[in-house]
Amino acid sequence: MPDPVRAAAVRAVLLVALTTTVAMAAVLLTLAGSWLAFPVLVATVAGTVATTWGVLDVWVTRQVWRQRHGVVSVPSSTAREMRRVRRPRYP
Repeated sequence: MPDPVRAAAVRAVLLVALTTTVAMAAVLLTLAGSWLAFPVLVATVAGTVATTWGVLDVWVTRQVWRQRHGVVSVPSSTAREMRRVRRPRYP
């Protein structure tokens, strides 16, 4: 995996972990009836938006890297077979 894509993936994983932790805290605080439940719930919603952004960042970074650096393309066996069929045979 290229470095920019790896960096974006690490950011996304950290955001997912943090959002999951905050969501669990929101559930536990709600069950406990604490006044902190609402602010933590708002933080969970903000974290969900940030996590979605982070995952989209991984996808976009991967596509941009592929576009700029290209992908190694190897003809499939079907393409090789078609090339043999079209090629004239000279004795």
